[in-house]
Amino acid sequence: MTAPIAVALDAPDLETAARWATLVTPHVSTVKVGLELYLRYGPDVVASVRGASGVQVFLDLKLHDIPATVRGAARAVARLKPTYLTVHAAGGPAMIRAAVEAVPAARIAAVTVLTSLGEADLAALGIEGPAPDAVRRLAALAVDAGAQALVCSPREVAAVRAEVGPDVTLITPGVRPAGADTQDQARVATPEEALSAGADLLVIGRPITGAPDPGAAAAAMAAALRRV
Repeated sequence: MTAPIAVALDAPDLETAARWATLVTPHVSTVKVGLELYLRYGPDVVASVRGASGVQVFLDLKLHDIPATVRGAARAVARLKPTYLTVHAAGGPAMIRAAVEAVPAARIAAVTVLTSLGEADLAALGIEGPAPDAVRRLAALAVDAGAQALVCSPREVAAVRAEVGPDVTLITPGVRPAGADTQDQARVATPEEALSAGADLLVIGRPITGAPDPGAAAAAMAAALRRV
């Protein structure tokens, strides 16, 4: 059984992304295609990383625009059959609803507060904090608008689960193994902590793809999670 991990394929080129995907898919449920890779190579990147494995694809485009534009953009990627497609919860209920209606076969995942933002960042943006309160407000708004999944940091996942109930998929970036560099993430936890708090899918990138053998790193992380 594969682990509930979405490996972020933040690769410098398409060949590397496809190679990483091939190495990790025996061990993880999902691979994530982000904005940079998608903009560089276009829709073909999804077929390249999916390969013949049938692995779930998390298309992380974080759509955020007026409802009509998001509806059109979501409809444009529907043919790629992503399992998850991200939008920003801050785009509001009408925008989220437009995405849900445009791609009924995908799970629209609403991004609450980016894991790179700390309390000082929220204050500078004029967002009423603290971060867990802002996340909880955006989560409730998104689910009411039809979002089937939410993206939040592992620090907030337990509170979000209490807010939205058991049927919404909770996706947590900002996951780092104990002792790993947090890099540009501000609100982080270990994979074991995130899973124990109630996360359904852990987004992990550089701790796996930056390893000398990404396949072995994914296998080791999957084995550790099975012990939780």
